[in-house]
Amino acid sequence: MLFYEPLFLTVFPAFYALYLLARGTSARKWVLLVASTLFYLWGEPVFVLILVASTALDYPLSFHLSDPSPCSVRRLALAAGIVNNLGILFVYKYADFLANNFNWALSPFGAHRLPLLHLALPIGISFVVFEKITYLVDTYRGISKPAATFWDYCLFVLFFPKLLAGPILKYHEMRDQIAKPRTVEWSDFGFGFLRFSRGIGRKLLIADPLGTFVNSVFAADPASLDAGRAWLALASFTLQIYFDFAGYSDMAIGLARMLGFGLKENFDKPYISRSITEFWRRWHISLTTWIRDYLYKPLGGNREGEARTYLNLWICFLLSGLWHGASWNFVLWGAYNGLFLTLDRLFLRDALERCGPVIATIATLLIVMIGWAIFRSDSPAHLMTFLSALSGLTHATNASEIPAEVPFTLVLGAFISLLPATAFYPALIRAYDTNAWLRTLTVAALVVIYVLAIARAVTVPFQPFIYFRF
Repeated sequence: MLFYEPLFLTVFPAFYALYLLARGTSARKWVLLVASTLFYLWGEPVFVLILVASTALDYPLSFHLSDPSPCSVRRLALAAGIVNNLGILFVYKYADFLANNFNWALSPFGAHRLPLLHLALPIGISFVVFEKITYLVDTYRGISKPAATFWDYCLFVLFFPKLLAGPILKYHEMRDQIAKPRTVEWSDFGFGFLRFSRGIGRKLLIADPLGTFVNSVFAADPASLDAGRAWLALASFTLQIYFDFAGYSDMAIGLARMLGFGLKENFDKPYISRSITEFWRRWHISLTTWIRDYLYKPLGGNREGEARTYLNLWICFLLSGLWHGASWNFVLWGAYNGLFLTLDRLFLRDALERCGPVIATIATLLIVMIGWAIFRSDSPAHLMTFLSALSGLTHATNASEIPAEVPFTLVLGAFISLLPATAFYPALIRAYDTNAWLRTLTVAALVVIYVLAIARAVTVPFQPFIYFRF
């Protein structure tokens, strides 16, 4: 169920009224838990049963993860919980990928082929698995105690605003909010609705028009593209993936705030970054902090010398690539980012800093865009031909007309993305903070954006959020 489809927009007001009218913490939590379960059940009626069964295994294990349980028992319980969750991810996401590669490797020898499972990938499975692991690890580390009740833990796992595409929540950051949801105030509704409006505008008025063009270009033979069309498609995808994913995060944060919950930010103006290191501090913040806290630091982080630090970075970003999808393109994308993070530590970040902010921002954005070409291509062969098209080395035959809305949307998206890098952006923020008329105008604009986005949602075929497949 999408946040902007008519069914959700029809049902949500009734649910919201029931949530506000519920008396007491327990009643509100039950209303929210039932609604969250039905929300996910609507799209994943089979997997929700597996998810609940896995959650039911996590919860009793969590009571053996801390004192007074012996250290050996704690480690065994943690290992069992992690295997339980990663096992689900492996079966649904990676089993066929590994079987395909195994079959390809053994095909010259006439070996028996491994059968493929052909399981549909449940929506948001990677987000859910990572969040469930945070619960186990946080308890093991003593950062937080096990959930007060099994239903509290279920609410953490199934909390519907973030369920499908994040942000990835850490249990210790949500424990108190889930244990005792606070009273919703008018300011929560106002902020939440306006944040939701910004998100739906980002998705439907910028990401989707660009996405239609991007899909048509990447579906074509890249050898038929000229350099101009290839770069236009790549620039469009660069903005599409940002406005699509950041738009979902806005909607999730907005809906959660309307319910009295505070979620952390997931994006911080990533395209104004002046190095790849800075970019990854600003892009998909919940994933990068998860990798830092639950993978990079346990591997040793930067505490065991330069060579080990570089190895740890590569491991983390190779696994980050695989987290995004079971495809060699995602592995290449992870390796590509690991390479530039290593180069940043060696010399690149200092070199870009000496070049000044404008050149550093342009160079970083160019590196990111080439990375997005790897991310968006269907296969390594498609990628190599597309990179040739970017270089002008292909024989262009694709002369189809570019939709009229693409140039305007591209300019608008670029302006919004790069505005924070300009010198007058701080003055604009100060004016907003001190000028009541400007704040009123902003509210009115967001309401108009909400109306326009809903109008587009009911008239134009929907495009799923890009990160739904992860």
